[in-house]
Amino acid sequence: MAALGEREAAEGRSMRAFAHDAVIVAMDEHSRLFNEAAEHVLRAGAELNRRLA
Repeated sequence: MAALGEREAAEGRSMRAFAHDAVIVAMDEHSRLFNEAAEHVLRAGAELNRRLA
C-alpha cells in the first residue's frame, strides 16, 4: 500500500484511478494473449485440415 501511495503521489492520480487503469491494462493484455492463442490454434487447425484433406 505504501508503494501504491507513493506512485499515486508521483503521478498525481487517486488510488482509485490508478487501480482502474491497472485493471484496464491487465484486461487488455489478457485479451491480446487470448487473441494470439486463438490465432495460433486456428493456424494449426488449418494446417492439420490441409494435411488431412
